[in-house]
Amino acid sequence: MTGSKIAVITGSSKGIGRAIAITFAKSDEYSSLVINSRKIEEAEAVVEEIKTSTNCDAVAILGDVSKEEDCIRLIKETVNKFGRIDVLVNNAGIQKDIPLTETTLQDWYNIISVDLTGPFICSREAVKQMQIQDPKGGCIINISSVHQIIPKPHYVPYATSKGGIDMMTKTMALELAADNIRVNIVAPGAIDTDMNLSLRTDEWEREKTIKKIPMGRIGKDVEVANVVDFLASAKASYITGSTFVVDGGMTLYPSFGLDNDHGSKHVFPQDSN
Repeated sequence: MTGSKIAVITGSSKGIGRAIAITFAKSDEYSSLVINSRKIEEAEAVVEEIKTSTNCDAVAILGDVSKEEDCIRLIKETVNKFGRIDVLVNNAGIQKDIPLTETTLQDWYNIISVDLTGPFICSREAVKQMQIQDPKGGCIINISSVHQIIPKPHYVPYATSKGGIDMMTKTMALELAADNIRVNIVAPGAIDTDMNLSLRTDEWEREKTIKKIPMGRIGKDVEVANVVDFLASAKASYITGSTFVVDGGMTLYPSFGLDNDHGSKHVFPQDSN
């Protein structure tokens, strides 16, 4: 039996966003999903995939989350069509490899507007609906990155936006808890998506990255989607203001791990002196 929840997933035409949409659709908790993209044809392709492979309905809504009017319209059209919003996943994001001294103000604005301002506006508008619907409440999940924790040279605007998502999420969670609105973060590490294309095409880059991951492999988009699916479900009903890192251990200082040549001995950098 198909569920009755309505979810909006921004940037859901490919990568992690698409994986989240497909995972939601297969969960049988949702009656319909809103697929969002700046490219309507790509969004419609995901809608068709969901309709033909699951019992869930889906609609495509064009929108660029860097634009306030698009964020407002995305939420308004969802409410007009379905009458409620149970889950908002702020997934849309961009990044750019550029040294600090070459980062223009426009570069800064472009990345911050998609990665931080967009989630703020979409959340603000969704909360207005979540506070008045019956039953009252909902769930917001912000897709961040391990770089809300780990600094990333050449990615100052990107890392800054992810640090901002961390505090924005905690503050929203505290403010909205009494309204039965939960707000959490899923922070992926190195995941095999189009955004990380170099991990597929550049063997040196891939091996260099894997050395930073204790589990010794690149993550899959569905492994992130599964955590989002959990947080959006009733199984996570007592969780708010938390970050769930999905990174194969990347944030655990892998260089401090076990040395295969020394059994269970912990090898620290100073041991070589």
